[in-house]
Formats: sequence, C-alpha cells, structure tokens
Amino acid sequence: MIRTLMMSLLLALPAGAFADTSGAAALADLPHVSFPAPQRVASGRLQADDLPALQRAGIRHVIDLSVDSETPDFDEADSMRAAGIDYHNLPIRNAADLTRDNVVRFDQLLRDAGDQPTLVHCASSNRVGAMIALRAVLLEGKTVESALAEGRRWGLRGMEPAVREQLQAMATPSSGDAPDQTTD
Repeated sequence: MIRTLMMSLLLALPAGAFADTSGAAALADLPHVSFPAPQRVASGRLQADDLPALQRAGIRHVIDLSVDSETPDFDEADSMRAAGIDYHNLPIRNAADLTRDNVVRFDQLLRDAGDQPTLVHCASSNRVGAMIALRAVLLEGKTVESALAEGRRWGLRGMEPAVREQLQAMATPSSGDAPDQTTD
C-alpha cells in the first residue's frame, strides 16, 4: 500500500522534477526521500544496499551532510567512488554548524554538480532542508517564509526553530550590512 502510494506520488511529480520517473521510482525506498528540484533528490541516511538504486536512478553526485561517526559500518565515500558516483562530505553536526561558510561551501557543491542528477542527504534530510533554507536567504535573497517553505520541501523539520531564528537575524541585519543577495 505505501509503495503504491509512493509510486503514485512519484508519477504525479511536476515535469522536470527528476529526469525520469523510472529514476525516481528506483529511489522510492530511500528514507525521507523527496524530489524538490530538477535533477535533485533529498533523502535520509544511505546504506550500502542503496547503491544499486542510486545507480539505476542515474545519480552522478552525492552530497553527504552526515558526520562519519553516524555510519561507522559503512564507508560511503569509498562505496560511492567505487561505483563511479562523485562524493562530497560536508559534515553538519547540529545547528551550530549552520554557518555562512558552510552554506557557501554547500552552494558550491550544488553548483559543481551542475544539472546532473544529485542526491543530497543526512540522517533524515532535516539538515539538508536547513542548509537549503539558509542558502535561499543568504545567496538568493529570498524572504524568511519563502526560504523556510523551500527548506521544508527538502526535508526541514526539527531544526526549523533554530533555522527560523538564524534566518530572521540574517534578514534583519543590525549593523546596516545587508545580507548577500546575489542571484543567478
């Protein structure tokens, strides 16, 4: 029943949300999976047995926001690289790691992936959504509410209060310095 519902939802995705529905279907069993943007997948923790699904879906890049100690029995970096999937790790432990520098690094990783199918993950996709929301304000000049909505599409849940607080501080600078509002 759940798999049927998930497949129905995947088939109802807007055109371009993922390169093809068979790729999205291959990833349907990943934890906390979503397809929030063209050629982008957000998910929870990956395991070794997820690798065939990533390959079937045509994933070319994985951006891992987890700390290595979260998966001591799985060397994700080696596994991805051995499968020909570009792998990058930007460890985000908690709200303290949601810094401007990390958001800029995260943005660069997404830009480097270009328009190739890319999966971004942490344990539950919560940190993924947090980074997306911060990126939306810091680098895209979006409003706090718009950024939070985008973050939720990517998996933001439990960190939302901390992210909201940071976003509000960024959106209303105290020293007259405006946040970076470059667009692309």
